Amino acid sequence: MQFTKKITSILCLSTLLLVACDSKKDKTNAETQQTQQDVAEVLPYLNIQEAKADYAVPFCEKKNCIEIDIQTINTQDAWLNQWIANNQSQVIQAQIDSKQNMTLQQAINAFVKKSDAWQAEFPKNKAFELHMQTRMASQRNQYVLLQVSINTLQADVSIKERQYFFVGDRKLKKALSILDVIQPKQQNVLNSWVQDKYQEWLEKQDIDVKKQAPKKLYWGQADWFFDGEGVGLHYRASEIVKDGTQLDIYLSKEQTKNILKADVYQQMF
Repeated sequence: MQFTKKITSILCLSTLLLVACDSKKDKTNAETQQTQQDVAEVLPYLNIQEAKADYAVPFCEKKNCIEIDIQTINTQDAWLNQWIANNQSQVIQAQIDSKQNMTLQQAINAFVKKSDAWQAEFPKNKAFELHMQTRMASQRNQYVLLQVSINTLQADVSIKERQYFFVGDRKLKKALSILDVIQPKQQNVLNSWVQDKYQEWLEKQDIDVKKQAPKKLYWGQADWFFDGEGVGLHYRASEIVKDGTQLDIYLSKEQTKNILKADVYQQMF
């Protein structure tokens, strides 16, 4: 009887030890998985380097040849580098009223073609010029703000320091519109703020501009940005209406907190 009790006690003890070991093993595995997840959340350091973009222009034997100078940035993030090139392509296409899915080189080729057509119209017509500067204006965890600035000469019209802004999410590997980051229930609130600023801007415009301008400002696809204080919208000169001036709408930090999705706000500010 004593022997049986001892065997039973040993078996019970072994079972307890096995349960304890399994429990400890499960805990260790859970901690390891959590650590691996935390490591996966850490995005690689960008190590931003300024460089001349990779593109080619056709050989020119004319006296008045097209001028294209595109300064870009290279990073350790392959997706981000491609996203930057795609945005540069969009900016170049915007100068010639094109909205196609082009590579940077294809966009440059289209720009050159427009210049050649302009020069063919009249011998004294000057070739186009395009000078582009690219910089990472802001970084907040996975969120990056790209700024592209251009100087152009097209059809004898010179434009200086025209700005374009793009926001990207490195974690999700996607471009973000303002509609992607605000709370759906706060869209009407943001719309009210935007329309108030638009009316203030409209009051300062010339009579002809006022007549042609839309009654309401459409902002869902507008360039947007973020800085240390909050988010904002950017409209270039003549973008809203021909001959209209530039419009920048800034939201305070409190306004930004009220409309942004909570997880976005925590990572961006």
